[in-house]
Order: sequence, then structure tokens, then C-alpha cells
Amino acid sequence: MAEHAIKTRRWVLLGTGTVIAGGLALREYRLIPQDYAGHQIAVSTAHQHVRQGDIVLIDIRTPREWRATGIGEGAHPLDMRREDFVPVLDQLLEGDRTAPVALICARGVRSARLSNQLTEAGFTNVIDVPEGMLGSAAGPGWVRAGLPVNDYKEDT
Repeated sequence: MAEHAIKTRRWVLLGTGTVIAGGLALREYRLIPQDYAGHQIAVSTAHQHVRQGDIVLIDIRTPREWRATGIGEGAHPLDMRREDFVPVLDQLLEGDRTAPVALICARGVRSARLSNQLTEAGFTNVIDVPEGMLGSAAGPGWVRAGLPVNDYKEDT
């Protein structure tokens, strides 16, 4: 009986360890940005181009994230989870899918993925900002770079 309990305990521990390891691996995979073959720019460059009117900067994070850090000066907050994301983006670009549009998220993971998706959807001048608002391996990010942010004001 004791031998059976020991074997059962081993299997439970092995199974639990496998589930934990798998969960950690999945988490790490989700934090690795996809490769984006298109153009990428640093946050300081994105800010400069937005101020000059050369690009449309879209902050694709969530309202909770916008409230936490603010929105980069000149950026348009547009939650990438919206079902009408592409039509609203088309409206911001005045229907010109060749217009330069830069995407920024928290750390460059979502912006790289969405950059690929928008390119596949026919947008021809998508620019990724891989540093994001909070920084990544690509750089310190908008906030730590000391670039100006505006408070997020929800539409009422």
C-alpha cells in the first residue's frame, strides 16, 4: 500500500511539474515578439515624426494600460481588441492604406504581431515601434525615455 502511495505521489508531482513548466514556456513564448520584416523605429524617432505630421501613431494597448501610463503625445488610442479596429484605423488614415502608420504597445510584442496582420490586410506602410511604452530589448521605451505623455480621457 505504501509503495502504491509513493508511486501515485511521484506521478502527481511529475504531472504538476510538467504543467508548471509548460505554462512558463507558453508565457515566455507569448512575450517573444514575432519577427516583423517591415520598418521599425525608436520611440524618439516616432515622437519626432508624429510632431512633424509625418506618421500616424496608434497606441494599440487597452484602456487600463492607457490609464496607468498615459498615451504618448500625438498618439491615437485604439484598442487592438476592438472588432471594428480596421475600419476605425481606415478612418484615421482617411482611407489611405499607403499612409505611414506606426503601432506602439507596451513592450513591442503586440505591435509586431499586429504589424504583420495589417500588412497582410493590405496596409503598405506599417511601422513597428518595438520599444513600446514600457521598454523592451529594443530600448527603454517611451516612458523611460522621458517623452511626453497625455492623460487618457475616456469618451463619455
